[in-house]
Amino acid sequence: MSKVLMKGNEAIGAAAIAAGCKYFFGYPITPQSELPEYMSAHLPRVGGVYLQAESEVAAINMVYGAAGTGKRVMTSSSSPGIALKQEGISYIAGAELPCVIVNIVRGGPGLGSIQPAQSDYNQSTRGGGDGDYRLLVYAPGSIQEMVDLVQIAFDKADYYRNPVMVLGDGMMGQMMEPVEFKDDLPKMELPEKDWATTGTKGQRKPNVINSLYLAAEELEQHNIRLQKKYDEMKQNEVRYEEYQIEDAELVIAAYGTTARIAKAAVDQLREAGIKVGLFRPITVWPYPYDVVKNLPESVKHILCVEMSMGQMIDDVRIGNEGQRPVHFVGRSGGMIPTPQLVVDKVNEILNGGK
Repeated sequence: MSKVLMKGNEAIGAAAIAAGCKYFFGYPITPQSELPEYMSAHLPRVGGVYLQAESEVAAINMVYGAAGTGKRVMTSSSSPGIALKQEGISYIAGAELPCVIVNIVRGGPGLGSIQPAQSDYNQSTRGGGDGDYRLLVYAPGSIQEMVDLVQIAFDKADYYRNPVMVLGDGMMGQMMEPVEFKDDLPKMELPEKDWATTGTKGQRKPNVINSLYLAAEELEQHNIRLQKKYDEMKQNEVRYEEYQIEDAELVIAAYGTTARIAKAAVDQLREAGIKVGLFRPITVWPYPYDVVKNLPESVKHILCVEMSMGQMIDDVRIGNEGQRPVHFVGRSGGMIPTPQLVVDKVNEILNGGK
C-alpha cells in the first residue's frame, strides 16, 4: 500500500475509522483540534456519528453510553481536557467498557500552554480518577507507529474490556509524516460482546452495565477480578525498543517524540566513540521494568530524557532496583530538548558530573 503524507492528528482519525470506530465524542482543545475536525468530516461517510459535546465531562460520559452498546468508540483531548475526563474514565474502567482515549499532551499545569509536553505521564500511567484501575497506555514514537497503535488499541480495548490510551504530544499531533494503513497488523480473536446493551429482543435477560457495588465483599471481588486482567496485560502487552544498548556504558531512557531526539544524540555520541544506547518504552503502562532491570553489565548509568520535570524517572528507578545511578535532563512547559542538550548531559555524567 502506498504512503500518504498526513498531519498526526488527522492520521489518528483515519486510523480510528480504519479500525471500525463508529462514534466519536469530544471537545476542541489545542493542539488536538484537527482530530475531532477530521472525525466530524469523515465519520458520517462510513455511517458513524460525530458529536461535539458541551464539555469534556459530557464527552466522556457519552463515551460510556456508546461503549455500553458494544460499538467502537473513542474520544480525544489534550491535558486539562483529559483531566476533566478522569472521573468518567474511572467509571468506564469500573464498568469494564472498551474505548480508546487519545491525549495529545500540552504544557501544564493548569491551562498551561499549547506547546508540546510529556507532563501527563503520571496522570496517564497512575490514573487521575478514583479506585484501583489501570489503562493500557501506548506512547508511540512516530506518526506511523501512532497509526498502527491506534488500530491495535481498539482490538486491545475489546479484548480486555478496558479503556486504552494513546499518549502523544503537541509536536506529534501537528507535524506531518508519510504513513501507510497496513493490512497485516496483528489481529486478535475477540470475544463476543454478550454483555452489551443492544436490546433483549425478548430472548434474554437485560444486560446491566454498572460500576456501583454497595456490598464491600462484592466490590472487593470485582477489584480482584480487575487486577487479574491487569496482571494479564503485564504479562502479554509490554512493548519497547532497544537501540545500541549491547555494549553501552550509558543508556538513555526516553519515550515518544523525545526518544527521537535522544536517538539523534546517541548517533552523534557513537560517532565520537562514546558508547551510548537508547531504551524506549512503547507501553508506558504496563512499563517494561524487566528491560531496565536486565540491562547489560556494561551499563553504568541511566539518563532519563523527558519533556517534563522528570515524571518517568520513578518507573526507571523501580525497574533499575538501585543497580546504577539514574540521572535526568529535560525541558518543560512546552520547551523541547535538543540532541545537543542530551549530548552535553551524557558527557557531563561520563566525566564525573551528576
